[in-house]
Formats: sequence, structure tokens, C-alpha cells
Amino acid sequence: MLTSPNSTIGPFFPYAFMEDDLTWCDGKSAQGQHILLTGRVLQEGGTPTRNSILEIWQTDSKGVFRHPLDPRSAEADPGFSGWGRARTDPQGWYKFRTVVPGSYDGRCPHVNVMVLAIGLTWRLVSTIFFADLPEKVDDPVLNCVTDPEARLRLFAKRDTSLDADGLPAYRFDVILRGENETPFFVD
Repeated sequence: MLTSPNSTIGPFFPYAFMEDDLTWCDGKSAQGQHILLTGRVLQEGGTPTRNSILEIWQTDSKGVFRHPLDPRSAEADPGFSGWGRARTDPQGWYKFRTVVPGSYDGRCPHVNVMVLAIGLTWRLVSTIFFADLPEKVDDPVLNCVTDPEARLRLFAKRDTSLDADGLPAYRFDVILRGENETPFFVD
């Protein structure tokens, strides 16, 4: 058995398993508004993290999870995987091709995100919300964050400078620690 030195903090990931396009599944294209969800993962002080892993999972454009625990899973968009994984580049950038998530059970449209990075001893979990008027959103998960400024940091922002491939881009930066830290949830 090979072991890693105990002074090394993982995780360590190969490049080969990245699946950053959620909009093509089983030979079909996803329904709904295709978008780019992009941003940077930054350490305290704005230092980019390289090779961090982000996983997202979300509903399709109709608000249905492609998962057997969703009672409506039989209605799920067959062209939408609902799950993706990406890694950050040397400047800390990640990018997913996905769709604007639909709402369900009165929830604000959102994407769940998990972050793994070198130096973290456990995974970080947060939620990326989509809304035109973030200050008016009433969502049970968002309501757990009582600081108004921290709440606003959980919303993806439309960024036309990042549009690519004819798709609108939404930016969500993950700040791991310090000033403007992204609110994380215990799962």
C-alpha cells in the first residue's frame, strides 16, 4: 500500500474526469436558456486557487432534478444531466455550461455548489441563486444568512464581458476566507 506523507493536504485529482457541460446528455441538448456559469475561486487576499474542484447540481429549466428521489424525476429533461464538475485554471477561473435552473416548491432558482481545494480539510458547500431583484428574494436557505451583504454575495451576476459561444454568462466568485467570504452551509 502506498501512502501520502502526512504533512500533505489533499485532495488530489486527475484532469480526466471533468464534466463541465451539463447541457448535453444521452445525445440530446438541454431545454431552456443555456448559460455559462463562471467565476474564480480565491483565497483570502484575492490569491487565486489552482486545481480546485467545483461540483454543481441543480434542477433543469422546469425545476425538476434528474434524480430518483425527486417525485417528478420522470418529467426531467432527458438532455440535461443536472450535475457537473470543473476545476480551476492557474488564475482560479472555473466555467460550466448549464441552463438557468427552474424553481420548485417555492424556492428561488438556484445551483448547489461544492468546493474542494488544496489546504481545505473538508468540503465547502454553498448555493448560487438567480434572481433579478436579490433583495426581494424569500427562500428558506437564503433566509439562514441574516447579514444583508452576505446574502447578496450568494447571487450570480450577469456579466456581459464573459459571454462566450453566443451564451450569456453569469459570474459567481467563491471567496474561501476573509473579507467578502462566500457564505457556506453545513451539510
